[in-house]
Amino acid sequence: MSESTDRSKTKIEEAKDKVIGAIAETMDLYGVTPATANLYAMMYFKEQMTLDEMRTELEMSKPSMSTGVRRLQEIKMVKKTFTRGSRKHTYIAEKNFFRSFMGFYCQMWEREVNMNMEAIEESQKEFIDIIKDSTSTPDIVSEAKKYYDQLEESKTYYNWLESLVTSIRSEQIFDFLPKDQQK
Repeated sequence: MSESTDRSKTKIEEAKDKVIGAIAETMDLYGVTPATANLYAMMYFKEQMTLDEMRTELEMSKPSMSTGVRRLQEIKMVKKTFTRGSRKHTYIAEKNFFRSFMGFYCQMWEREVNMNMEAIEESQKEFIDIIKDSTSTPDIVSEAKKYYDQLEESKTYYNWLESLVTSIRSEQIFDFLPKDQQK
């Protein structure tokens, strides 16, 4: 190889390392550990990898690697792939950041909506019971109504969040915020 080719290859690796570092640094937004973030960032520039290849590349234990890959699969940033003739599982990093964002945040927002709306509905039933209870004092009834109304107002946010998730999953969001906006 010529000196020019070596220099170019070094520059390519340095450029990739910058992106890998930035991706790994920001993966905390997705709730992953730094080791898992490094795993995803490294996989981003690979076609597919086995657990053994990942372990060798990052010098991590196989259990740590398996845990990291499983977490990345849960948040849809890594997919298991099938390679004909091989008994080993291979994995590929999701390279479409729109898909990663949509999958992860929609999953988190749906969890937030479901958990909080369920708690609100149950609590509002309790407040209604207190309001209808003939033994409740006017102060207690007033307090129960206040909290009932407060929870009723919070439903506006959760309904909006649910609509946001629907618009992202259906990709209607791109009608309002196109992917290819130029600065």
